[in-house]
Amino acid sequence: MNRRHLLGFGAAAALAPVAARAQSWPTQPVRLVVPFAAGGPTDIPARLFAEELSKALPQRVIVENRTGAGVVVGTDAVAKAPKDGQTLLYTTVAHSVLGALFPRLPFDPVADFTPVTLVGVIPMVITVNKDFPVRTLQELVEKLRKEPGQHDYASSGNGGALHLAAELLLRRAGVRANHVPYRGTAAAMPDVLNGTIPLIVDVATSTLPFVQRGETRALAVMDSQRLPQLPDVPTTAEAGFPGLEAYTWHMVLAPSGTPAPVVDTIAQAFGKVAAERATQARLAELAMRLEPDSSPARAAAWMVSERAKWEGIIREAGIRID
Repeated sequence: MNRRHLLGFGAAAALAPVAARAQSWPTQPVRLVVPFAAGGPTDIPARLFAEELSKALPQRVIVENRTGAGVVVGTDAVAKAPKDGQTLLYTTVAHSVLGALFPRLPFDPVADFTPVTLVGVIPMVITVNKDFPVRTLQELVEKLRKEPGQHDYASSGNGGALHLAAELLLRRAGVRANHVPYRGTAAAMPDVLNGTIPLIVDVATSTLPFVQRGETRALAVMDSQRLPQLPDVPTTAEAGFPGLEAYTWHMVLAPSGTPAPVVDTIAQAFGKVAAERATQARLAELAMRLEPDSSPARAAAWMVSERAKWEGIIREAGIRID
């Protein structure tokens, strides 16, 4: 055997364990860590995927809700997990802003994680109290421009996705409003409904029931596509603000250093579940638009883009978490 053959044999031998790990994944029940409370808008899709993956894989996928310090506790648990694909993080846009909002974390949200797959996106909806005297996004912007600092907007908490989406709107439109943070959307909505707070930029999943019942008015969907559930509500581009898009998105991450073949295998497994009509129908009820490209490369590119976008808004708005 000559030197070239020996080198080739050595390379193949080195790659064999990695390939074997990918083919055998999972070797034990998979922990899908959700850093949000059970029963919430992130937990529900995670459990759907866990249920369907458990049917298709040789091992069960178990959702583990790890809450605390926002998403920090659950995220930290995955950062410190073995790099074998057996422990995964099911998270949202919150992950992309951790570094900007929390300067002292027990993990690096970039270096300690490998994006596996972008599951899908749920657009934000710009919504006002039903009696607030505006009927379009242009009218809202004009009112805020004429009455700077005289109106409030609600959010689910300082530095959260709703807060950032509203700041994106205000800064792109060049207008001002006062931020009133609540402890979650459920706490904010009563004041939006009674008119104490006229404006909220909320996740479609949460705001749809109120709009559909006529209790609030949707001015625009912050997406490139209209929501099937709100066919008469324009996108922000149609309302005169092209490129003004904001979502809460769902992504699966693995600990950094997880072998690439394993990461690819996990992404393919999630992609197969997402391609099923039953999955698509159930997630459509939550206003989630599934991502057709489930590859790790797509997930990584999306994360880079979202991080740059929201870190810019955090800097411009001077948002801090004390």
